[in-house]
Amino acid sequence: MVEWRNRRRSGNIEDRRGQRFSRGGGGLALLPLIFRIFGFRGLVFVVLIVGGVWLFGGDLQPVLNLLTGGGGQTVASQGEVPPGQEEEAEFSAVILADTEDVWNQVFLEQGMDYPEPALVLFSDAVPSGCGFASAAVGPFYCPPDRKIFIDLTFFDELSGQLGASGDFAPAYVIAHEVGHHVQNVTGVLDRANAMKQRLSQTEANTVQVRVELQADCYAGVWAARADRMNGILEQGDIQEGLRAAAAVGDDTLQRRAQGRVTPDSFTHGSAEQRQRWFMAGYDSGAMDSCDTFAAERL
Repeated sequence: MVEWRNRRRSGNIEDRRGQRFSRGGGGLALLPLIFRIFGFRGLVFVVLIVGGVWLFGGDLQPVLNLLTGGGGQTVASQGEVPPGQEEEAEFSAVILADTEDVWNQVFLEQGMDYPEPALVLFSDAVPSGCGFASAAVGPFYCPPDRKIFIDLTFFDELSGQLGASGDFAPAYVIAHEVGHHVQNVTGVLDRANAMKQRLSQTEANTVQVRVELQADCYAGVWAARADRMNGILEQGDIQEGLRAAAAVGDDTLQRRAQGRVTPDSFTHGSAEQRQRWFMAGYDSGAMDSCDTFAAERL
């Protein structure tokens, strides 16, 4: 990406890095949830439906460990902010500011106000309206809070473990999570969740794929409009985004994790689908091009 340093940073950053959270009184009660494959942290991402809301995460066992217990309070203490993260923190604040510029304009064009989400930077673990989450769950959006949560060590893993190098890859991740915020404020997440309650697991997975591909498309809309507004892109950036989208395709992740692909269990779309829907948003720069729920071909 073009030089992003010394550009406008979002004021909607909550820096909780260095805070250490523990659960007093036995921790949180086990919450009803459904696990699905996503794919940023390690080899899998898990989508939790907690009380009817989405929480996007990762490693299965850490989540199970965190969500068991007796239902006590979360207690915070201040530790040291992890060293060497200031560049990633500034980058995240600048990218969030770019998403604000884009989505405020898009919503204004439709005669609506855009309620900007907050981005919470945390270390190791964090409480949220969707539950108490370990960094192992990866970046996630919590609808009740209207906040995105990210442990910045994820950026290193995105490049090192998944091979999604370049600074546009983490920008794509942030833009994808902001896409879920757009879905939340426009009612898409609520409608999708209501649909899934009436469907079989395989059919519900297909609905979830449509949700995720739409968020990818919205990330493409952001990329196109942000470049027009602020000139953020350099040659090769879109290719970096496409590599990141392919790296987190369900088929790519399943091959790595289990050596085979089971399409009925897809919840975020194949590498080809994620790339194609990102480009649909990028080529058009319009939300209307992202109606995955009306599309016959995903």
